Amino acid sequence: MNVKAIKALGDKELINLYLEGNQKAFEVLLTRHKNKIYTSIYLFVKDHDLAEDIFQEVFIKIIDTLRKGKYNHEGKFLQWAMRISYNLCVDYFRRSKRRTKVSPSETFDIFDVLEVKDDNMETSMIKNQTYTKVRELVDLLPPEQREVVILRHYADMSFKEIAALTRVSINTALGRMRYALINIRKLVDEHHIVLQS
Repeated sequence: MNVKAIKALGDKELINLYLEGNQKAFEVLLTRHKNKIYTSIYLFVKDHDLAEDIFQEVFIKIIDTLRKGKYNHEGKFLQWAMRISYNLCVDYFRRSKRRTKVSPSETFDIFDVLEVKDDNMETSMIKNQTYTKVRELVDLLPPEQREVVILRHYADMSFKEIAALTRVSINTALGRMRYALINIRKLVDEHHIVLQS
């Protein structure tokens, strides 16, 4: 099977191919999700070297789980990988006696305003700059709010999943997201940031 054909496959098919011995399938899977997983880890730990270490750990754990046949296809691969990375980040903060927390909103997501229809060179650059600015604003949020935004946006988790993962009620998770969005809007105004739509 050629690389183009492999790239066209869904996550489930890539995992099955990898389990049959096709290393390229795993490379495609890794490349497909690397940015979201790495960025979410970095937003939690705020240190590139540490984020890189945790990212490596995440994929060692993923490979290990896949090889042992313990992965089930019930959930999406990305959400599963994000749960692993979140747990590893929490473990790191427990070990270093610090703790980070982040939270989301079902009704409005700040990242919805970032969708740009056609990606020519200019819009692509603007989009990247806007994402960078919003990531910087997310960094300024209180830890509980930052946590929900990361899990909602990067992991595509529902509020029910976020509540279970962070061990709070759904209402608390929703509340944290609501406050996060209010704070982001305030920060956008304060920093005079123009979000492209």
